[in-house]
Amino acid sequence: MTSSPATRPTDGRAARWAGQRERRRREFVDAALRAIASHGPEVSTEQIAEEAGLGRTRLYKYFADAADLQGGIADRVTELITAELAPALNAGGTPMRMIRTAIDAHTRWLAEHGNLYRYLTMHSLSAHGRDAVTDVKTAIARNLTVLFERNLELFGASTRLAEPVAFGVVGLVESSTARWLENPGDLGRHELADLLATWVWRLLDAALRAQGVELDPDLPLPVPGEPLATRG
Repeated sequence: MTSSPATRPTDGRAARWAGQRERRRREFVDAALRAIASHGPEVSTEQIAEEAGLGRTRLYKYFADAADLQGGIADRVTELITAELAPALNAGGTPMRMIRTAIDAHTRWLAEHGNLYRYLTMHSLSAHGRDAVTDVKTAIARNLTVLFERNLELFGASTRLAEPVAFGVVGLVESSTARWLENPGDLGRHELADLLATWVWRLLDAALRAQGVELDPDLPLPVPGEPLATRG
């Protein structure tokens, strides 16, 4: 008796191929990151293939086209930046310490990976309609939104402003740092990070005051269950 499609066992070879394909895609994306670091944002597909140790045409066994490869690179960058920022966003302590730690981590990452950021900017709008830079900023802003919502709930405040404030903060930090990368002048990274931390706090402070909450940026945030002595 022949098994129906619904009850037929999964083809083990197909599952193994899917796993191998995903592993190889990640290897090629990591090779692309190294090639971008070495050759700059105008790196060619041939240079990426050479870094991966195979011919250019073999790349397209695992990627539909150049836009698919660019999308894979954007996804990997999102993972790397999110991993870099995660400890900073969960560091705790005073509001200003959290802000400074996160901004320092973000500006440091961009400064150390300037060619990669420029590559994403050059290929920001792929043939598939994906905007790589927007993908990265959106991922960061969504993580910030969750953080803001969690802290607003401590004060019994509405969380409706969490998302627009998070996206505003990310836009401010990203656009300012991107411009600084191209034209730093006599402004050092640490000075830039300090300025951004001050501006971000003022934005957050205004949003909090609109909810009736006043915080001292240099006092630790309360933990759940503690009295909210700093609430206005």
